[in-house]
Amino acid sequence: MRRTPKLITALLLTLSLLLTACGGTQTDSSDTQGGSPQPAAEGKADEQSASREKVTIRLATWAGAQEAAELEAIIDEINAEAETFQIVHEPAPADYYTKIQTMFAGGTAPDLLWLAQEYVVPYAARGALLDLTDRLAADDRPVADLDDYFPLVLEHAQYEGRTYGLPWVAQPVIVYYNMDLFDEKNIPYPTDDWTWEEFRELAAQLTDKERGIWGTSFNGWPPVHMFIWQAGGEVISPDLKSSPIDSPEAIEALEFYNSIIYNEEVAPPMATVNEQGFSEMFKAGKIAMFFGGASDDLDRVEGLRVGHVRVPQGPKNRTTFAWTASTAVNAKTEHPDEAYEALIALTEGIHNWKIVPPRKSMATAEQIIKNEPRKESGAETIMQAAQEMRAFRIIPKHQEWDTIFWEQVQEPLYSKKGTAAELAGKARASLEEVLP
Repeated sequence: MRRTPKLITALLLTLSLLLTACGGTQTDSSDTQGGSPQPAAEGKADEQSASREKVTIRLATWAGAQEAAELEAIIDEINAEAETFQIVHEPAPADYYTKIQTMFAGGTAPDLLWLAQEYVVPYAARGALLDLTDRLAADDRPVADLDDYFPLVLEHAQYEGRTYGLPWVAQPVIVYYNMDLFDEKNIPYPTDDWTWEEFRELAAQLTDKERGIWGTSFNGWPPVHMFIWQAGGEVISPDLKSSPIDSPEAIEALEFYNSIIYNEEVAPPMATVNEQGFSEMFKAGKIAMFFGGASDDLDRVEGLRVGHVRVPQGPKNRTTFAWTASTAVNAKTEHPDEAYEALIALTEGIHNWKIVPPRKSMATAEQIIKNEPRKESGAETIMQAAQEMRAFRIIPKHQEWDTIFWEQVQEPLYSKKGTAAELAGKARASLEEVLP
């Protein structure tokens, strides 16, 4: 799973919306013949009446063909049990956010929509999303219990103390490693107590440039934020008032990251990555240790023996980044009550489908295996990583912040155009200008 922050948010915040979105429409299930309603047979009247009371709740997602088919099976079960709504799935796997933006601007936005972590706060700040806080507080169903969600995952769906979405997935980063490459050099497999320095030493030992094999590979993924957190630093403070990327902790992490990325003693050069593909190099047996998301298929490559381990321990902790997403409700839905009920049912269904469910009570090895049996060998590692995961801290102007961070810190650092201290010190003021 490669989701470089700059690339994820590239489409965001070009919103210049007329926030007048449409909701669902009432279904008409009357039997007709020749254009005239026919009398319902006795015994069918109640069924037809109930059907007429159901409203259509439109759901937009970025699901591709296979994912959409799996999701629609869940939706079919929900619709069969629901008495007041039916969900209609509208997948848009290509140009998803461009289409969502266009629909909001044109007043045709869906009732429910998937939003990755970078998008919930900016949409909420513009009034596009329904405030769910009071509804959730009055709801005693387990899926509505916000105390059960991992707080540093739920944070991405909250703005100014209010909740605007329910997280449906949290994929912590773990390390996948090629067992055969370790065995060839009689190197013990990494264990959960390894450190940054031990990881870097292993990467050097496993690198064989003549054979086109490297110990690891960084290219902006995994996010450098993760290493800053592990060093005890922050990129955006909890109160959203500062970006202390020039702190000693942040500088230590930036320097460590820069000692890995495109350093041919431990990782492939950028040209090689661009030519052969980032995760594809691991799948081809050319990368020994790869940072991937919990649900990635890196351990399902025929002929590749893959182990799993938590990310290396930093100077202060082992926090790992988690890619997360939420389902939100359109603030202008015509059916807020039914949309909320659909949200609750859908979220519960997805929590029993995707890994990792972002609820503490469900982040177990057993639940992970139930949701995805192919992850049985890595379930224990994934479960442990989930206890240490966190998402990005998002601000309304996240795209602007992210662009500055990439262009003024990350890209010039990786291109050897300045030291971490120099670049971070210069960029901090610009980053803080876009904070709330």
